[in-house]
Amino acid sequence: MAQLYFYYSAMNAGKSTSLLQSSYNYRERGMRTLVLTAGIDDRYGVGKVSSRIGLETEASIFNADSNLIDLIQKEIEATPIHCVLVDESQFLTKEQVKQLTHVVDNLNVPVLCYGLRTDFQGELFIGSRYLLAWADKLVELKTICHCGRKANMVVRLDGNGNVMSEGEQVAIGGNESYESVCRTHFREFIWDK
Repeated sequence: MAQLYFYYSAMNAGKSTSLLQSSYNYRERGMRTLVLTAGIDDRYGVGKVSSRIGLETEASIFNADSNLIDLIQKEIEATPIHCVLVDESQFLTKEQVKQLTHVVDNLNVPVLCYGLRTDFQGELFIGSRYLLAWADKLVELKTICHCGRKANMVVRLDGNGNVMSEGEQVAIGGNESYESVCRTHFREFIWDK
């Protein structure tokens, strides 16, 4: 029985690496995977999922207006798919998360989603909100704060390395723009300012 999984974390916990490893495991056994990634994040090239340790794979792009059922069904018609893997799943819409539940429940294809839980202000992303609500399995991938505690929050940095507390929810960036921190340091930087 297929299930919908949500692997979530702060930044730099190895989400993309885990996705790439899962895809490799399926392919090694002769099974076909479909890797999807958000078109909004093109830091490593359009249509690619890349990890910080140098692994990468080609991916199909989704945007806010993509119908994932149609996209996945077209792929299945060409060749059966054994697993769908979604990188940057925090950027899914509510409707797209519903579409992924349809893929699991009606097409019997497992869907593994990987993404951030919260933004730099401690608020849930839309995709993450509905994955947390509707996924069959929730798996936290862990990373650490500079103090050694588990990091479960993210802060955004300006060009000088100072923590920002205001701005648009989405601003694409890596280590130069974000830092994963524990809740204690998040509170110091954001809530207790």
